[in-house]
Amino acid sequence: MSPLLILFLISSLLTQHLALVEAAKPKLIIPQITVMGMVYCDICSNNTFSRHSYFLPGVQVKVDCIFKANSPRTTEQIEISVNRSTNKYGMYKLEIPSVDGIECARDKAVGDSCRATLISSSSSACNVPGSRTTSDQIAIKSRQANTCIYSLGALNYRPSKRSIALCGK
Repeated sequence: MSPLLILFLISSLLTQHLALVEAAKPKLIIPQITVMGMVYCDICSNNTFSRHSYFLPGVQVKVDCIFKANSPRTTEQIEISVNRSTNKYGMYKLEIPSVDGIECARDKAVGDSCRATLISSSSSACNVPGSRTTSDQIAIKSRQANTCIYSLGALNYRPSKRSIALCGK
C-alpha cells in the first residue's frame, strides 16, 4: 500500500473517532427562563381573590429581573426590564432565552430575583391600584422540558367604590 493511502485511512479513522467522542459527550443544557404572574380585580378590596374577583386583561405590568452568572471568577449579572400586557386570562409572561452561566431556581442568597409592578389598567370599572408591586416568587425547574419558571405573586386593582351588596360591610 502506498504511504499516501495509509495516511488517508488513518486520517479518516481518526476523524470518525473524534466525531464519535464528541457526540458521546453530554451536552450542557441551559434552561429557558419564563417569568409569569397574574393581575385581577379585587372587587371586595381585601387583597385576596374572592368569588367576585376576576382576572384583568390588557393591564400593563413592568417586569424587572436580575440574574447573577454562575462563575467563581466573575461578578457578571444580567438585568432585564420590560413592559408586558396581560392576556385575556389576566396573565403576563416574559420569556428569557437560554444564557450561558445563568442557572435556574438557585438559592435566594445568590441574588437572582424578579419583581413586577403595575403600570396601568385597561378597565374603567377596576382601576385603583391595590397590590402594586410583587417580588414574592416561586421558582420551578423542569429538566424534562428544559424550562425554569419564576411565578410571581398576584397583583390587583380595585374599583373606586367597594360594593357592599357583593362584599358586605
